[in-house]
Amino acid sequence: EVQLVESGGGLVQPGGSLRLSCAASGFTISTYWMSWVRQAPGKGLEYVSYISDGGFRFYADSVKGRFTMSRDNAKNTVYLQMNSLKPEDTAVYYCVRVRSGGSWRDTDAYRGQGTQVTVSS
Repeated sequence: EVQLVESGGGLVQPGGSLRLSCAASGFTISTYWMSWVRQAPGKGLEYVSYISDGGFRFYADSVKGRFTMSRDNAKNTVYLQMNSLKPEDTAVYYCVRVRSGGSWRDTDAYRGQGTQVTVSS
């Protein structure tokens, strides 16, 4: 059974940092693209980052230079290191399994349950 379990969210002050984790089971992350997407209150899902099966990383302009996505194949886990957080980063963050070369919007993309990140003073 495919599972994605996100963790690491919480409340942080502006300028602070958090590291999100996504533990995968039922498949091998290195054979898929993995993505982080987020949903702010009252808004739709928004792409944050991808890591390809070849290890290439892509970021939305809104997080480029502040967020870093990585993966640990031995632990079958992907991460999102978030630095210099802003109030507009407040959202539920979801980990998504994407077929190689696909999109997080694809019907066969698999999304976890999410973890809440709140950036506020």
